[in-house]
Amino acid sequence: MHRWPATTAEAREIQLRLAGQISRVNSLDNPELAAGVDISPPDENGIARAAVVVLRLPELEVAEVGTAAAKPGFPYIPGLLSFRESPLIVSAWQQLKLSPDFLIVDGHGVAHPRRMGIASHLGLLLGTPTIGCAKSVLVGKTDPPGPNVGDWSPLEDKGEVIGAALRTRRGVKPIYVSIGHKVDLDSAMRWTLACCRGYRLPEGTRLAHLAAAGRLSCPQMSGKV
Repeated sequence: MHRWPATTAEAREIQLRLAGQISRVNSLDNPELAAGVDISPPDENGIARAAVVVLRLPELEVAEVGTAAAKPGFPYIPGLLSFRESPLIVSAWQQLKLSPDFLIVDGHGVAHPRRMGIASHLGLLLGTPTIGCAKSVLVGKTDPPGPNVGDWSPLEDKGEVIGAALRTRRGVKPIYVSIGHKVDLDSAMRWTLACCRGYRLPEGTRLAHLAAAGRLSCPQMSGKV
């Protein structure tokens, strides 16, 4: 799709070019396998670890875990997170034997200054429906949603609805859901809620965080360094 950039200017140009390729039309129809992804901070040797956890719907049982570890090849720069983390996440995805129907990413999709966050980038790279599910706002403004699970309020930027503040658990902060690729916002919220199990975060990304930290074991786990 593109070569990996060497400069921030190249990275931003790639984001602007790819943003027009994002599909905001829903393509999810009765999915059976949902995946979540997360990546650990680099260790003392500079090695980061990515994990993709595949869950069976609607039970949210772990079906497979794919991991990969390497030194990130791009610096940490807000708004350009995808160029640091996507290559490692793609490597973890390629370890899977199963084919998830969609992927929830711990990060933003179109709720991004250039409408091209890591969830959208991964959707294009993998050709898979993706949902951005972030813990904080990168761009835009929103009002707090109602107190009940499923309550939401629009996240807007420059007159455009780019995501939603979604309540996934009573008494805790909302999460920020946005279109990644091949979904609409209603479907993104619906399947995010379907993947929650009493925690603030969807089960896939929650377990992927544990797997990336080496704290989740599974008979179907596979990976490479």
